[in-house]
This record gives sequence, C-alpha cells and structure tokens, in this order.
Amino acid sequence: MATLSEPPHSSRRGRLKASAAVLPRRRRLGRWDPIPPMWLEGRFYLEFLRLIRDPVFRGDDVPPGLRKPVLLIPGFLAGDWTLRTQYDWMRRIGYRPYVAGLAFNVMYSEVMLKPLLDTLLEINRKTTARVSLVGHSRGGVLAKVLSHRKPDLVEQVIALGSPLGDPFDVHPLTMAGVHAAHLFNAFRYRHDASVEMRFLRDLRAEPRVPTTSIYSRSDGVVNWKACLRPDVNAIEVHGSHVGLALNPEVYRILAHLLPAPWHES
Repeated sequence: MATLSEPPHSSRRGRLKASAAVLPRRRRLGRWDPIPPMWLEGRFYLEFLRLIRDPVFRGDDVPPGLRKPVLLIPGFLAGDWTLRTQYDWMRRIGYRPYVAGLAFNVMYSEVMLKPLLDTLLEINRKTTARVSLVGHSRGGVLAKVLSHRKPDLVEQVIALGSPLGDPFDVHPLTMAGVHAAHLFNAFRYRHDASVEMRFLRDLRAEPRVPTTSIYSRSDGVVNWKACLRPDVNAIEVHGSHVGLALNPEVYRILAHLLPAPWHES
C-alpha cells in the first residue's frame, strides 16, 4: 500500500539509483532529431474552433454509437477534464463514454494500471460489452498495456499521439517532467522505477486487440516516429499534440473506427 511518510535517506538514495537504471541515460534526455517549436502547440485553440464548426462535431453523417462503451484516458500531467469535449461528443452521437477517474496523470504507469483495471472491470460489468479504449499521449500507452493484460475486456485501442514505440522519445521539456515524476513517486510512494519493468515489457509486446495509432508529424511533444510500430495501424493527421483531443480529422477517424475496429487484412 502506498504511504505518504518519507523514507530514510539511505532507502531514498537506493530508490533513486533504481529509477536511474530504468530511465534513459542523459544522452537520451529527449530527442536529438529536429523538432517543431513547442510554441506551435498553441494551435490547439484554433483546432478547437475548427472542430466546433465542423459537421462531424454535430454528428452529421456519423454512424450512431449504439450505446457502445468507450473509456477515455488522458495524457501525462493531465486529467479527465482534458478529454471533456471528446466525452460530450461521444455521448451526443450515441456512445457510452467513461472517464478514467484521473485528476493528474503522474504516478508510475504500473501503479496506475490497478485503478484503470478496476474501472474497466466496472464498465464491463455494467454494459456486458467489450470496451474501446481511447488514450491521448501517455493515455494511449496505458491503454495499450491495459489491453495486453485484459484483452477479453477490450474491443480496441485508439492512441492519439502516443509513443507506443518508445515512451521516452519526447520533447526535452517533457522528458524533464518524466524525471521529476519519477523522483516524486520514489519519494512519496516508496516505489522505485523498477516497478515499471513489467509495464515496459507489455508495452513492447505485440498487441492482443486491434490497435490504431493516430499521429502528427508536427507534434511538438512526442516524436511522431515513436508513434509508429510495424504491428500497429497508423493514421497521420495534421495538427498539434495537445490538439489531437480536439482535432476534427481525429474525430472523423474516431467516427469511422469506433463502430468497427481496424483489422489487419
């Protein structure tokens, strides 16, 4: 059980060393490839304005959701509120969307899987149906591993700007946040980063359910190449990383995929 009491200094030092063994080395602190300026992430507001004027947002020519359940999982350092627009849209067109119950996505991924699994089980109990998982950024990484652990409960995974190929191939500022989150977990919850080893193995494993990665080459947070894998369906859109939760292109893809998951031919 997690505890809020601070451990002795010697134990704390051991956890920090273990965390350093799991995190990338300093030479991989963020990517060295040319990256779009992070200020371009401010485009998300324009993407939202385009969305609310787009016919897909009104549900025009969008297949009805037929009360199918969908679990929405937010990204790193984000909460359920960041996917509220998507939640409301899915509800309007006939799906049964559910939020992950996250106020601040910062804990170790392996630790976060337990409440996410409980939520998935509860949705399945209520609906007696397999659940589609839609995750933004880190949320898509969590969704992929959740589907690996419980493929019998999951209809499909749709990842939005998620580094399914390499979860550490992100902007240097984001990577600095990852290191800070690891320190936070090591100090406060007495978990070192070795708890993530199983999670990383399951992330690398071949998907057990239909999985789609939606990515943008002008993503200013995640290296778009990290969103690609030979065993995952990939669809390119244009826009910012933050705006993938508000991008009308993404909504059209969701309208197409949610009724019938992608299957490799």
